[in-house]
Amino acid sequence: MKKWIAFWSILMKDMKMYYLKPPNISWGLIFPFAWTLMFFVRSEKAIDIRGVLPGVMSLAVLFGTTSMLAVTITFERKSRSFERLLLAPISLNLLMLAKTSGAIIFGILNAMFPAIIASFVVDLSGINWFTTILSIIFIAVTSTFLGLFISVSVSEVFEAQTFSNFVRFPMMFLCDLFIPIEKLPAIIRPISYALPLTHGADILKTSINADGIIPSWISFLVLIGYTLVLFLMSMRNIQKRWIY
Repeated sequence: MKKWIAFWSILMKDMKMYYLKPPNISWGLIFPFAWTLMFFVRSEKAIDIRGVLPGVMSLAVLFGTTSMLAVTITFERKSRSFERLLLAPISLNLLMLAKTSGAIIFGILNAMFPAIIASFVVDLSGINWFTTILSIIFIAVTSTFLGLFISVSVSEVFEAQTFSNFVRFPMMFLCDLFIPIEKLPAIIRPISYALPLTHGADILKTSINADGIIPSWISFLVLIGYTLVLFLMSMRNIQKRWIY
């Protein structure tokens, strides 16, 4: 019981202290909508809101989760409050799950905003909501652990944000969010298929518009694999760099 009380206390502390910080609002909420609006304005064709919805939702999750971790993990490491958390009556694995659960929830909620707004503009009937929600959860978990891996590899918040951008911005163009993979140069396509967000977005495309190009079960396996690898690598970095 003490373990779960500590887990819940850490999660609630992060939600109160970090969720509405400027980096989370700007990168997690405002930027995905601003970038999508720019995409719409530059387009010469009629806007297919339902067609771009999977990309907008994926982008919102990616930026929301990674921005969250860049603030919480790196800031607490810098202020040495993370060392006090190590005194909590829980294992290191459960501690880091508590630290990342907030970002996962934040990412899932981020994905809901584009869907809610789109529901007032276009007809969203025929969507497989079970698969959609499941894919959003998997994208949020994978993106969160990607942000965790980046955050535990640096010392400053600005470094975490900078390295996050090195990963996030290429994903915007390589992960089939708005530019179809078949339109990319052949030499780049293998990189696109190797990125986790490609598979998450493709599941959303299948569940929302039935136009995915990758079997969903393969994409789910890829996301599970990335989740395990990123979490284990992050824990290894924490034990090697942060715990002496």
